Amino acid sequence: MNFPAVAEQIDLLKKGAVEIISEEDLEKKLARSLKTKKPLLVKAGFDPTAPDIHLGHTVLIRKMKHFQDLGHTVVFLIGDFTGLIGDPSGRNKTRPPLSREEIKANAQTYKEQIFKLLDAKKTVIDFNSRWLGALTPAEIITLAASYTVARILERDDFSKRYKNGDPISVHELLYPLMQGYDSVALRADVELGGSDQKFNLLVGRELQRHYGQEPQVILTMPLLEGLDGMQKMSKSLDNYIGVNELPAAIFGKVMSISDELMFRYYDLLTDTPAREIARMKQEIIAGRLNPMQAKIDLAKSIIADFYSQAQAAAAEKEFIRVFRNKETPDDALPLKLDADEKLVDFIVRNQILSSRGEVKRIHLQGGIYLNQERPETIACELKKGHSYLLKIGKRKFIKIN
Repeated sequence: MNFPAVAEQIDLLKKGAVEIISEEDLEKKLARSLKTKKPLLVKAGFDPTAPDIHLGHTVLIRKMKHFQDLGHTVVFLIGDFTGLIGDPSGRNKTRPPLSREEIKANAQTYKEQIFKLLDAKKTVIDFNSRWLGALTPAEIITLAASYTVARILERDDFSKRYKNGDPISVHELLYPLMQGYDSVALRADVELGGSDQKFNLLVGRELQRHYGQEPQVILTMPLLEGLDGMQKMSKSLDNYIGVNELPAAIFGKVMSISDELMFRYYDLLTDTPAREIARMKQEIIAGRLNPMQAKIDLAKSIIADFYSQAQAAAAEKEFIRVFRNKETPDDALPLKLDADEKLVDFIVRNQILSSRGEVKRIHLQGGIYLNQERPETIACELKKGHSYLLKIGKRKFIKIN
């Protein structure tokens, strides 16, 4: 394998990164790799806490792809053992542990989804139960003896809970040690993680020293904001884009984000060079580039990663047909109107929205359209024998016959 020059590798690996501990160590490892022609072993761990991967997860997976493209060995580590504990990162209470059945099912879907970005032939998939499940009680005691309670409680999540008198279970204190031991078992050169994982990654460095290994380099990536541009992308907050969503749905969601968030997504969700992103910003400021076109190109880039260029182009065509030309979308939900009925009653009866209060709230926010116009009142009458196109929010269409 002919690796690129160290400076070229560093330039790509730094793109979008929050922190590298340390950049000097990474340069040394890359230089040694270049000299010996031996790839670095790069790991990133994922606890299978949910069956679907969204764009927030792909920030880390894309950085794995960068290492892979440079010729290094990437290990997609599924935390089937640590998932039994539950990662306390960012938690103000004990995370409920997953069952073995849930972990097994979620891990399988992860394996199917990550190859939308990673090269299946070059990716190592491993499970940390392979070594953590084999540890004897005596070995776990030895591992626990390598770190102090005081150091563990320095962790922000734990210190806040301890000060507030919130319970911390003993098994949670073991989580950073178990994750850190993954690096020992794999003899990792580099570990990737979200910025909220920094403490766990640092524990890995310390444990490698304790077991006589060269400490790994840590590269942290930012947590991706969701469609609202404020909170972390999360399925529970319904501000996410799933990698398995249909191209048209992905396109519509990307088009709904702010112009400011668009460049954040360009930086973290595409391989567009930083200098090109900076150029686009200047072109928009100068009025030479329409932000709408930049957003369309972003949506097509994301879809092409998960599907194909042809499907990205088809999603753009459908978006223009529906949102610019005001035509009925192909996937509009068809519903029948059997008798005259008030709009609000029709919406609630068909469970399009859950309550009259929710209908009222979305109407006041300007999120309900009837035949391309905002109705003056949600009590307006739908007449039997007429056809209507109902739009709720930015992406929900109902064709009423």
